Amino acid sequence: MLNAEKLAKLHISADWVDPLNETFERFGIVTHNQQAMFIGQCSHECGNFRLLEENLNYKAATLMKLWPKRFPTLEKANEYSGNSKKIANSVYSSRMGNRDENSGDGFRFRGRGIIQLTGHSSYFHCGKALGVDFVGNPDLVSSPKYAALSGGWFWSTHNLNSPADALDYTKVTKIINGGTIGLDDRIKHVQQALAVLA
Repeated sequence: MLNAEKLAKLHISADWVDPLNETFERFGIVTHNQQAMFIGQCSHECGNFRLLEENLNYKAATLMKLWPKRFPTLEKANEYSGNSKKIANSVYSSRMGNRDENSGDGFRFRGRGIIQLTGHSSYFHCGKALGVDFVGNPDLVSSPKYAALSGGWFWSTHNLNSPADALDYTKVTKIINGGTIGLDDRIKHVQQALAVLA
């Protein structure tokens, strides 16, 4: 079981003791490797469990780099630059179960939690699995309890215990991130967690 002392060694607030222990128990994240991989990956994803909402405050040049089809010109990108709500409604529109840009679903169902639950479909299915209405109250996913449980739901539905036990950093990272962004930092966090949990 995690305790405040162990989390303090990982620079994680004691507020996370109960949410993480509940998540580990509920989703069968029980071995040292599984728990360390979960903590390490999530530490990278959410700034050591401090950033529970996606930051979409991008400048025009970054928008063009991240979403070249949605922002093909500097003029188009400048219309959205620095406006998180407008950016989310654009880049997440008409996908992941979200309706069109004018619906506001992109911002309403932006990334939240320790593994960035994103899109109406994810909020719906995760909420249904946890018995909580995340569609009606998406901000709940920004609370430690539901940030952790939604992360556990993602972990479980993507069968991450097996690659976590094998310490397959690349496989777990690709499943969570879609690529290998931040792989070295993720490995560092996992190794720190392994040392503390051992």
